[in-house]
Amino acid sequence: MPPCQNRLSQLLIAFALLPAAARADTLPAPLEESLARAGVPGSAVAVLVQKLGDGPPLVSHRSDEAMNPASVMKLVTSQVALERLGPAFTWKTRISTRAGLEAGVLKGSIHVTGGGDPRLSRERLWLLLRELRAQGIHRIAGDVVTDRSLFRLAPHDPAAFDQRPLRPYNAGADALSVDYGAIRLRLQPTAGGTEVRSDPLVADLVIDNRIRRSDTGTCGDPSASLSASATKVGRATRLSLGGSLAAGCTEAFDWNLAPLPPDQLFESLFRGLWKELGGEIGGHFRAGDTPPDARPLAETSSPPLAEVLRDMNKWSNNVIARHVLATLGASSEPGEDSVAAGRRAVEQSLRAGGVETRGFVIENGAGLSRSARISARSLGQLLQSAWRSPTMPELTASLPIAGIDGTARRRLAGSPAAGRAHVKTGTLDGVRSLAGYVLARDGQRYAVVLMINHPNAGAARGAQDALLEWVAER
Repeated sequence: MPPCQNRLSQLLIAFALLPAAARADTLPAPLEESLARAGVPGSAVAVLVQKLGDGPPLVSHRSDEAMNPASVMKLVTSQVALERLGPAFTWKTRISTRAGLEAGVLKGSIHVTGGGDPRLSRERLWLLLRELRAQGIHRIAGDVVTDRSLFRLAPHDPAAFDQRPLRPYNAGADALSVDYGAIRLRLQPTAGGTEVRSDPLVADLVIDNRIRRSDTGTCGDPSASLSASATKVGRATRLSLGGSLAAGCTEAFDWNLAPLPPDQLFESLFRGLWKELGGEIGGHFRAGDTPPDARPLAETSSPPLAEVLRDMNKWSNNVIARHVLATLGASSEPGEDSVAAGRRAVEQSLRAGGVETRGFVIENGAGLSRSARISARSLGQLLQSAWRSPTMPELTASLPIAGIDGTARRRLAGSPAAGRAHVKTGTLDGVRSLAGYVLARDGQRYAVVLMINHPNAGAARGAQDALLEWVAER
């Protein structure tokens, strides 16, 4: 063999034997092909694949670039909350009073102290009020004073993100929020239109139903062609419903909306439930602090944080994430702006855990944001750190399992990655992302991060699946 050919062969062999880290910037072929089909260039993508533990990344493509992670930001919020609050942390809602009880009449006001519980439901509120009735209280002669002072929050504009203020995912945090700030409308298609009723029945909510029926069309998402707007009319809120239902929509369905501010929804639910229990209220609802000498009457606790995070991450609940971030702020810097303090707490925890924070921006903890930023390297470092943490089982259990449950239940069914990938995904206009853990066929578990920021990102779901399958088949 001529010397030059021999030298070329040696170079080719040497290149083939280079460690993976030296060629880590090369995208896996299935991922590259899928991105090309979606019209997404490599310059709009960040990827990190690394075996848990020590060693160089298997893939590291633009991993230092801070990008919008969408709902993958919930991973950051979750891990810091587990570290700082602990998996057994609970939120508490209390009722107390300074008044005495005579012949079933509480001779004064009650104080309802919000603990920022993101899982406070009407069912648990009913049980809380039932406990009051069980103590012999029939009538509250004074006011119902609501104490929301745990959270210090700037005014929340539910229309700021996407101009859809009634969508439940746009509801803000509140120390005394119920049912994620939303109500459920039950819609029953009829020959001429649609019957609508709210669950629960909300006082001071007037529903103006102008939904029409179409003569044609199949029924996909029945609420997709409907519209809703809310306007204040004195104390009442007018909820105007419009749009049309396809002819193929014949079954009743639910439509969740958030037309009421937290204080109005809480008052309406409280009044309705108290009345159902046979109770009466002599005074009014008003805001105020709980006196330090008020004696406790009843209390309800949320499920533990680990369980709440499962709800948050399995179903990508933005309202829970907002509450968790505000709780981190309220616990670390009482009396300060809870969201701003929560951001500082998160960044401090990341740095303490050895996670790179250059370019990091966490707006609300949920990832429902155009300004949120984090790099694939930082997410990989977070996943590595979390895997070594005592709370690793809680974080991993909160993540959707590909092909099994949560937002990933319909992903990768029957593929090598089904049941082997615990991943949080995120989607916004122009953003698709995922991060989590994949157990490969070689018995090794890998931290996997993929972020796409590009106008064609919506067409790149297959790229996410391609990467997860590629890792799982190792």
